[in-house]
Amino acid sequence: MSETVAATDIAKPDSLIVRLTKAAALLRESPVGMVGGGIVLFFVLLSILAPLISPYDPNQPILPFATPMASGPNGEFFLLGTDQLGRDILSRIIWGGQRVLFYATAATISAYIVGIIMGLAAGYFRGWIDEAISFLANVILSFPVMVLYVLIIAKLGASGANIIFAVVFASSPGIMRIVRSVTLDIATRDYIAAAQTRGESSWFIMLVEILPNARGPLIVDFCLRVWGTRPLPSVPSASWASVFRPPIRIGAV
Repeated sequence: MSETVAATDIAKPDSLIVRLTKAAALLRESPVGMVGGGIVLFFVLLSILAPLISPYDPNQPILPFATPMASGPNGEFFLLGTDQLGRDILSRIIWGGQRVLFYATAATISAYIVGIIMGLAAGYFRGWIDEAISFLANVILSFPVMVLYVLIIAKLGASGANIIFAVVFASSPGIMRIVRSVTLDIATRDYIAAAQTRGESSWFIMLVEILPNARGPLIVDFCLRVWGTRPLPSVPSASWASVFRPPIRIGAV
């Protein structure tokens, strides 16, 4: 009886706390990972704490064309200087990070939802479904991604929903190709055949059996795409680049 209980305890999966502890231990063993994680954490905290650490209102004109490390007439100090309208550049960078953090993450997650559904369907069902989805993806991928961003936002207007739509339209085909290639490989495994023998539905097999085993390359690609979505050129107040476009007000989206 005791041997059975012991075997059952051994078979139990690790709790979330144990998994996080192991992940932290692995991170400590990688200096590069620690540096990268620290940089990401710094900018995330910088964006979240913008109301507390921003020295000035990002839209308030104070002193035009102030150079970095300059002082204002009323004792102001401009670490990074001001733009031609007199707005503090450091404050605009800090507040602009909030928009970057939200729109880049939301747009990438939305693109992944669409891309994963398309890729799973193309790789699992194959046949005409695969051909139709792959043809549509190849047509979209034939255009430069940044050009599609500009065209869609210029046509539909610069709003939060249009930003997300542009990213989904331009990025989901690339995500689809990654998911499709992984699905084609995993669909031939024995445990997929076992699930089909049990009578599981196609979408159950795709979402429960295939998708979790494809998470490795998808996580890496997700992080790269969040960073790549950051510099959308036509997104008002949603990009670090908004610092260099004075007519835009922070928070206008």
